[in-house]
Amino acid sequence: MHATPTPPIEPRAFGVGGRITLSVMSDDYVEVILGALGATPSTGLTVETDPISTWVTGHEQDIARYVSALISAASAGGHHVVATVMLSRGCPGEVTCERPEHPPVFSDAPLDVPRTGVDALAQWALYPLDDHGTPERTADHMRDIYAAIDDAKATGTYVGSDHYVTRLSGDLADIVGTIAGTWAAVGRSVAHVTTHATISVNSPSVTR
Repeated sequence: MHATPTPPIEPRAFGVGGRITLSVMSDDYVEVILGALGATPSTGLTVETDPISTWVTGHEQDIARYVSALISAASAGGHHVVATVMLSRGCPGEVTCERPEHPPVFSDAPLDVPRTGVDALAQWALYPLDDHGTPERTADHMRDIYAAIDDAKATGTYVGSDHYVTRLSGDLADIVGTIAGTWAAVGRSVAHVTTHATISVNSPSVTR
């Protein structure tokens, strides 16, 4: 007899998703935000917008592409756009999440986010929420944070560190790729990990 293979865990069932809030510095911000939401492809994702933010769930790759495309669309008119992004994976308190004993691995491939040609700045923080570790790997959240910062340096998006955040700069796609890619990578070994970023495009006070 052959053992029945374990069915793959869907991202939503493991709490993989995020929230994004767009702030557009323009009198026509309603049209800009709604236009961006309407124009951004959401294939393979569940997307729901409420009065405060837009919730998205699906595979990490699709989420990263969606976030980048949405911010790019909102900034296309040249307005100053600020996006607040929070991504979470494996949250035990998530509404639809039933976290298994061991975190699933959805893909080991690097996230591929198409370049946008949009220059952006970001302040970014990563939170590996691992209190207990495993027999193979001790809990050490700073180890994972420093590894993520090294990844940001390797991609060229790292600018420096500031109070409570790491500063990033570059093409919007590269910044989102850094944020989502390190979040996904830490999730390979830490059951619950979140990341938070404030991304700015077309700022009138750009300093790099």
